[in-house]
Amino acid sequence: MPLGFLATIAATPILVAGVLIVGFRVAARTAMPVTYLLTATIAVLVWGMPGNAVAAATIQGLFITFDILMIIFGAILLLNTLKYSGGLAVIRHGFSEISPDRRVQVIIIAWLFGSFIEGASGFGTPAAIVAPLLVALGFPALAAVMLGMMVQSTPVTFGAVGTPILVGVRGGLDSPEVMQSMSNVGLEIGQYLQLVTANVVALHAIAGSIMPLFMVVMMTRFFGRNRSWSEGFAILPFALFGGVAFTVPYYLTGIFLGPEFPSIFGALIGMAIVTIAVRRGFLQPKTHWDFAEQSAWPKSWSGNLKIELDNRGNSMPLTRAWLPYVLVAALLVLTRLPDLPIGTWLKSVRIDWQSIFSTGISAATTPLYLPATILIVVSVVTIFLHQMRAAKFARALSESSRMLVGAGFVLIFTIPMVRIYINSGSGSELASMPIVMAQWVSTNVGQIWPMFAPTIGALGAFIAGSNTVSNLMFVQFQYGVAQNLDISMAFVVALQAVGAAAGNMIAIHNVVAASATVGLLGQEGRTLRRTLLPTIYYLAIVGIMGLIAIHIIGVGDPLL
Repeated sequence: MPLGFLATIAATPILVAGVLIVGFRVAARTAMPVTYLLTATIAVLVWGMPGNAVAAATIQGLFITFDILMIIFGAILLLNTLKYSGGLAVIRHGFSEISPDRRVQVIIIAWLFGSFIEGASGFGTPAAIVAPLLVALGFPALAAVMLGMMVQSTPVTFGAVGTPILVGVRGGLDSPEVMQSMSNVGLEIGQYLQLVTANVVALHAIAGSIMPLFMVVMMTRFFGRNRSWSEGFAILPFALFGGVAFTVPYYLTGIFLGPEFPSIFGALIGMAIVTIAVRRGFLQPKTHWDFAEQSAWPKSWSGNLKIELDNRGNSMPLTRAWLPYVLVAALLVLTRLPDLPIGTWLKSVRIDWQSIFSTGISAATTPLYLPATILIVVSVVTIFLHQMRAAKFARALSESSRMLVGAGFVLIFTIPMVRIYINSGSGSELASMPIVMAQWVSTNVGQIWPMFAPTIGALGAFIAGSNTVSNLMFVQFQYGVAQNLDISMAFVVALQAVGAAAGNMIAIHNVVAASATVGLLGQEGRTLRRTLLPTIYYLAIVGIMGLIAIHIIGVGDPLL
């Protein structure tokens, strides 16, 4: 069959999901089962994927669904525990003391704190933590989800202590042909990954510095009482300052220390700089901006996560209120540092199913290594830190469990659909659906490929909900296209990695997971329509930078 026809068929599940959710505003709980069935049908009838491989891919997806649901549960449990302990009341008051301006709060909480959580944990954790925290601070749930998704951009390439590079790019390049080509120019894989990292941080530093401003103006335009872009732009100097406070140390860390810590160090240093600046009034707006009264909000803005803050928290010191989140951050870093044995110990508890139904498709989970485990453990520790009564923790546990039902139903179709899509080449004479689409695009684009390379990365993240998985799917393909076009392979691989990070802003099951944490299931289409704007910005600016860098400046050695 012609490549163009196959690419069109392969794109059909993605188009159907997008049209249903974004175009017709169908809830994901209805759209994703339809998309799952459509993907499975195409895989069997067009790709010739055996039925046992479809079943194996589905089971593989359910393993991943378990991991995601556990992260959601842990994030909600910690939030509810802090709600009933009184800690959230203190945190909210503390942020108000730094600045009552919601625009400033977005930069500190969503952008900087969210980037830190992404760097330490990854896998959608920032939205699962930041979105409910923003709701607790008085933000509309729909705005909180949008902002939680937008932060999943610049820091994502180095999320989970560099996993998208160390696992995604490395795994994607792991073939005899690629290793031989690196050996021919005297490079080892570690050196090549550092070369890719240096390109990635440069691209992200330029594109990402404006993201805090983008977040603020999106909030004031879509959720302000005046629906105004200008109220967001009024804080432009401080927003750019907040962006650069993150991206400069982020860039330097990537250049000098490698891919493990750019997002972590960038966020920590940025939080310190920005908080001090706010307290000293540096670049602060003359008037404070806030939402309208909650009674004036449209019903679609609010979820069913109700935060009634315990007044007992007013007597709690701010440091004790924040201590659970500090513990989460510290434990995430400690368990993911490669030089410490803690992560290895946690990963030793492993549940796996190798070669499911004799297909070569395998599934595994390391439950103790999940960020969820740390969130749950810290929630229990908070009982003692905040001197809670057992009955209140039981209420937090009950509320958190109920929140999983809606998210679970959507995700048990979404993730298996992704895995069928990715594994569609298993047992088939055709390459998998994503590879077929990418092949068609590259064949018809040619020398302007650097403009479109980030979009392929975003496509992978949109499908799989993961920068790491997108890199695993497409890095070798991007490397091969660059090699054929005689342009820098390392730079094109970097464009792939950056695009895959941007694609996380529109990854369907990330939106579902974030929506679940604030009780807003059914509004995924509204979020996607809005996060599409910053995604288009990111892909366009990075693509243009790719064209200029490769064809005008001449960045990169074609042999690398």
